[in-house]
Amino acid sequence: MTVDAAPPEPPTLEAMDPNEYEDAEVVGDTDYRRDEIETLLGEGAWADAFETWAADTDLDDEGFAIATDMRMLREFDFFWDGFADRVGYHAPGIPEDWKQRDLHPDLDSWATVSGINAGLTELGQEVCEVLYDEYIDWESDYEAPDDLPDFDE
Repeated sequence: MTVDAAPPEPPTLEAMDPNEYEDAEVVGDTDYRRDEIETLLGEGAWADAFETWAADTDLDDEGFAIATDMRMLREFDFFWDGFADRVGYHAPGIPEDWKQRDLHPDLDSWATVSGINAGLTELGQEVCEVLYDEYIDWESDYEAPDDLPDFDE
């Protein structure tokens, strides 16, 4: 399956502590480099990742249209985790009480909700991989202690 859509505008990254998310934990340095990541997203990382994801996602056009109508793609967060030497992310999701909240007129099944949530999680992961592999050229500030065993021998 694919999503037949042009890449939307990349999200604007807000100054937030990633440890406030239930699905993220960042240890150590609090320089999340959001300004730099936001610039890289605008310079093509978002569009590159979106195109790769759209060509291979299990999310269908209807689910993507719902996510777009709900402005969910603007709610992504990306941040640098210097301790783990990776780009971390938080993907938006439809809450479990979606039926009671009447979030969207076309949102009518758990299958649709799960497809959107899974698809957005996959998009977030793809963005992280594209950023790290193709756009980020900075080194982590973490240095291993001198007393670690040498496994090369």
